[in-house]
Amino acid sequence: MLQVYLVRHGETEYNKQKRYQGTLDIPLSAEGLARLQKAPISPRVVCISPLIRARRTAEILFPEARLVEVENLKEMCFGVFQGRNYIEMEKDPDYIAWVGEDCTGRCPGGETKAEFTQRTCEAFCRLLEDALAAGEEELVILAHGGTQMALMEQYGLPKKDYYSWCGPNGGGYLVTTDAERWHKEHTLEYQRTVCYERGGQA
Repeated sequence: MLQVYLVRHGETEYNKQKRYQGTLDIPLSAEGLARLQKAPISPRVVCISPLIRARRTAEILFPEARLVEVENLKEMCFGVFQGRNYIEMEKDPDYIAWVGEDCTGRCPGGETKAEFTQRTCEAFCRLLEDALAAGEEELVILAHGGTQMALMEQYGLPKKDYYSWCGPNGGGYLVTTDAERWHKEHTLEYQRTVCYERGGQA
């Protein structure tokens, strides 16, 4: 049985202000940093998004782990919407059109949801299959809310829609699979939500 941890970075100022961060390299806020604490698991390796908010979170949660950057675990690119929030864009025709398509179309200068999901899932599948082939018992991925949502919508059980799978800052999901299940069904069984912020449920 392989345990897979899908963890989201700690809070940033953009998170607090409800701004689209996307691929902007926004650091953790002082509050976000202060709330994080060492996780109760000690993986040898943690696969991370190359963005600083993910790396810094990983350094605090998993201080003894070797961090491996995976480019395609980056958050979705929201193009011209990055750095802005919905209040600032409520009269922007491009934003209105994108929201009207349930946020699945192309952000001007950015990605479509389908493109983002495809690159995220391809990167994840390589990591998962390598872990299964090596007989690993644990795979830890520290990235973004979008990463969690894309992977859990695609592979998670029970089946839920994309936005239902946005985990907490500094937390996420423990899911399990094994070689037989993965090669037959490509599914991840939800076990529990984890939170590595002070006062959270580890």
